[in-house]
Amino acid sequence: MEIVFMQLSAITKRNIFRIIPFGIIWLVFGALFLWIEAVAIGDQDNKLDTAIRLEPDIVIFALLLITLIGLLVGLVELVFLNRLFERKSFAVKIISKFLVYAAFFFLLIFVSFQIAASMELDISIFDRRVWERYVDFFFSPTNASAMVQLSFHLLVSLLYAEISENLGQNVLLNFFTGKYHKPIAETRIFMFADMKDSTSIAEQLGHIQYFELLKAYYFDFSNAIVKNHGEVYQYIGDEIVISWKLKNGINKNNCIQCFFDMKADLLKQKESYLDRYKVFPDFKAGLHFGEVTTGEIGALKKEIFFTGDVLNTTARIQGLCNAYGVDLLVSKNLIDQMEFGDEYSVKTLGKPQLKGKIDAFDLAMVSLA
Repeated sequence: MEIVFMQLSAITKRNIFRIIPFGIIWLVFGALFLWIEAVAIGDQDNKLDTAIRLEPDIVIFALLLITLIGLLVGLVELVFLNRLFERKSFAVKIISKFLVYAAFFFLLIFVSFQIAASMELDISIFDRRVWERYVDFFFSPTNASAMVQLSFHLLVSLLYAEISENLGQNVLLNFFTGKYHKPIAETRIFMFADMKDSTSIAEQLGHIQYFELLKAYYFDFSNAIVKNHGEVYQYIGDEIVISWKLKNGINKNNCIQCFFDMKADLLKQKESYLDRYKVFPDFKAGLHFGEVTTGEIGALKKEIFFTGDVLNTTARIQGLCNAYGVDLLVSKNLIDQMEFGDEYSVKTLGKPQLKGKIDAFDLAMVSLA
């Protein structure tokens, strides 16, 4: 199983890890509600006739079903609803998704209650007594309790989905685990990718349409970044900053390949950009690595923050792309950390003096062979 998982693509692994938290959320709160219900009912002889007795096999079935529902909600969010309501406001997203799930849950409760009732009564699911039990249940306080529980599960799931989407899954996980609550030192690779001719494009399109172009532009980078195990650190106007832990970035030359995959994915959408905006955005990038201090920062708004000279240096490297007439400049120090095959062409460019830097070091241009 582990070998099969390791062979999955980075995008598939990411999607799996995005779905799993939904199952965990539903399992944890489902178990909590079942425990509360068991405590509240107490003596089984005093419970409502419409409620299902919490026998061990019933509890196991309920927890498995709840977990599967959570995973299904995560899958639907990822594959369908998240894209369907992508351009809607937070409130509209929550309400619209809630209504979609309400119809789904009505059908789910109809089916699952009858399965559980047939198990309790030890009769066929098609027996008339099972249907009568469901009718009594539908108009009972037990059903109202079930709907409250499902609504709570769903609300927590939807809130998690939106927060994760806005903060980023890794950032949210780091906040939960407290990984960077205390600052730690890390060696990281950074890519500063800057849109070419952004000022003239903005003037040509106007503020609103330029903003729409930026949204599409950054969206088209997503698969390449995930595929090559990158993490988006910041969007700074028309510039995106991508980061890797050193090991992840040099493995299979991920940090270099990410640049070329971003270029390729953007090129695939060229006709779409020209049709909609009459311009095609392109970009240049600089890559470097070094030690940073990573930690949570901020009082009114917290975020995971990197500090270190490597960020300033990488920005300076990217700033030299125009001077050399290339789209990708990489520090020779980073080049030396990787092993290049025949698919890449690497050319050392010398030691330019970076603005604000005392020590000069070699830069290299990298292109596809």
